[in-house]
Amino acid sequence: MQKISLAVAAATLVLLSACGPKTESSPAASASAPEAVAVASAAEAAPENTLGKGVFNKTCSLCHAAGVGGAPKPGDKADWGPRIAQGMDLLFKHATEGFTGAKGMMPARGGNPALTDDEIKAAINYMADKSR
Repeated sequence: MQKISLAVAAATLVLLSACGPKTESSPAASASAPEAVAVASAAEAAPENTLGKGVFNKTCSLCHAAGVGGAPKPGDKADWGPRIAQGMDLLFKHATEGFTGAKGMMPARGGNPALTDDEIKAAINYMADKSR
């Protein structure tokens, strides 16, 4: 019984030592280091637009997630491309004042009159950034 306990303890120690930090000479550490730097660089380059994401999730997604009434879906480059090319100021104006176009209509302030201009701009930037 004592030999079995000693063997289990030794095996556990070997397994736990494999969980320790990797050294620079470790192939796993050197393979993941460039990926970690790339992820960190991307995060520093473009911080997440949390305000825009929140407004999108609470208001804009009601139409834009499914394309209701011709609303362009975030990520649809073909649909967003021409809109973005017209300029962010025009997108902001259409979202703020409302707009009826060939593909559908945009209600003023996304149908939520409580949205501030900053919230609308953040949501537009969030959707446009997903669509570039």
